[in-house]
Amino acid sequence: MAEFTGGEVYQAEFDPKAYLEYFKFGECAIGDEVVTIALKNFCKAFSSGLLKGDTLIDIGSGPTIYQLLSACESFTTIIASDYIEQNCQELQKWLKNEPGAFDWAPVVKYVCELEGNRDKWAEKEAKLRKAVKQVLKCDIHQSNPMDPLTLPPADCVLSVECLEGACKDKNSFRAALRNMSSLLKISGHLVLAGVLGCNFYMVGSRRFSSLNLTEEFMREAICANGFALVEFKVQPRVSMEMSELSDFAATYFIIARKEKEA
Repeated sequence: MAEFTGGEVYQAEFDPKAYLEYFKFGECAIGDEVVTIALKNFCKAFSSGLLKGDTLIDIGSGPTIYQLLSACESFTTIIASDYIEQNCQELQKWLKNEPGAFDWAPVVKYVCELEGNRDKWAEKEAKLRKAVKQVLKCDIHQSNPMDPLTLPPADCVLSVECLEGACKDKNSFRAALRNMSSLLKISGHLVLAGVLGCNFYMVGSRRFSSLNLTEEFMREAICANGFALVEFKVQPRVSMEMSELSDFAATYFIIARKEKEA
């Protein structure tokens, strides 16, 4: 089991540029697999009509925007957030279209193709930049993850591969899920994506821990926090290439509706 890498380790040692190597299509088999599965799930979920409203909060955005490309068609206001300062800076660089920002164009084109119009990718980028109104500091271990700010309850809370990286054990996972739920209005939707059976992942030469999650535990934790499961998809890992970069066994995609306060 990998030694737990807490928030202070992330703040000191997480390199967003090294992490973004996973998102260069065609250059990393493990990245291609996880990212394309996620993009297909997001496209289907956000085009279904189920997930819509005014505000979506993305918890643990990292330095990435791929998870928001389909969401910006359904929500007028997106609030991105991360614990790590350098991730927020990297994200802002792309949002402001600054020199040296990561080139998301291949990913954006792929999403536009999924949505039926590959040629609209420049409009998609512009639309997302307009939709993301804020990039905030967040800490899912706080009862109000956005403290000192208090945000109005959102229609949707999205989080991708955040909980498993940030939580040391199952109890802290349950508590973080409860904290995340506090940002969501009753009957709003929680969308989670990530990996099962994972103990570690590499960012450059630095090894980061991951909480080894099972489908059974996640179903129990989500329902115990006042949610009704709408969808729970598990896809076993296909490519065992690059297992030295991460030992995950499967990916998950979850949509849950908030029924009551936890």
